Amino acid sequence: MLELSEIYRAADVLKAVARHTELIETKKINPLAHIYIKPENLQYTGSFKLRGAYYKISQLSDSEKSRGVIACSAGNHAQGVALGATHNGIKSLICLPAGAPISKVEATKGYGAEVCLVPGVYDDAYQRALELRDEHGYTFVHPFDDPKVIAGQGTIGLEILEDMPDVEAVIVPIGGGGLISGVAFTIKSLRPDVKVYGIQAQGAPSMAQSLHDGHITRLSNVSTIADGIAVKEPGVNTFEMCRKYVDDVVTVSEDEIAAAILNLIEQQKLVAEGAGAVSVAAAMFNKVPIEGKKVVCVVSGGNIDVSILNRVITRGLTKSGRNCSFTIMLYDKPGQLSAVCNVIARLGGNIISVNHERTNAGTHITGCTIRVTLETRNTQHIATILSGLKEAGYEVID
Repeated sequence: MLELSEIYRAADVLKAVARHTELIETKKINPLAHIYIKPENLQYTGSFKLRGAYYKISQLSDSEKSRGVIACSAGNHAQGVALGATHNGIKSLICLPAGAPISKVEATKGYGAEVCLVPGVYDDAYQRALELRDEHGYTFVHPFDDPKVIAGQGTIGLEILEDMPDVEAVIVPIGGGGLISGVAFTIKSLRPDVKVYGIQAQGAPSMAQSLHDGHITRLSNVSTIADGIAVKEPGVNTFEMCRKYVDDVVTVSEDEIAAAILNLIEQQKLVAEGAGAVSVAAAMFNKVPIEGKKVVCVVSGGNIDVSILNRVITRGLTKSGRNCSFTIMLYDKPGQLSAVCNVIARLGGNIISVNHERTNAGTHITGCTIRVTLETRNTQHIATILSGLKEAGYEVID
């Protein structure tokens, strides 16, 4: 299906339009390993998707180009197709899930595409795109299950080996599987000793489930903040390539993804979307065996909707122990709240909100509860504060 020469041909075509994103060393993702980031969130259009989409469009025949192109996407492939089509003077129509981030929808329009919003998730947009293709004769540009698209994504593998010939493991996000298929094929063809791990969100584990079952499995539903990899069913080509070239596929939780996004913002000054951060989440929480190894995490995109960024950061703060909330039972008499605050302040916690409740059915007739939210340093700091409150005689409920 794919030859290494195709990857090199794609790299040559993409020199004029895609950035060679340079590796960034980080010491604060996982101190047990030597972690580097491949920041495709800094790619033109904010995602690796430009590579595969542009290369595919560049290889179309004149007849295919004349009919215009159609694609379906959760947002990033849409922008890549839109830019590639506009750059080649081709009309483009993109079907996006109606729930796609507004920033991705507007960016797609900004690159010159016509947008069709489809109720549901990526797979629903895919079906609508096929219908419109058949009705109007458009040339379909698949977001992942196409050899030319996979070849374009494989140029990332070439760049990783060029920049770090002694790399020992590469961690890659998986939605439909186009990115990891290209990267794994390229790396395993040139350096079969390098481990390649794929990462999915727990709420959308289509490739992980398919590999476990031994055949392509379609999920009944998907739900994750990593909208760019919320795919119900992997591709036929990508499933076979993952089975052949990928060492393991694991999942990360929503809280772990949020913590990774927060880590990238704070420590690396990089903004990643959920789909882009799953590789970092896997490294942070030791989902794959990387201790002592030189590891590259592919951060595949940065097109996160700013309207949900605050919620993601809040979850990330909670997961990493940077804030917490708990309820304390008290006697309802003067000075109790002040005494609690003194204990917390003495132990270095910063109170950001207090909710006082006197009518809780579970409290004593002369009692009350307070719900306290704090800014803290880490999970150990939280444990110290809870221990201090209990030593002072306070009953902490949760």
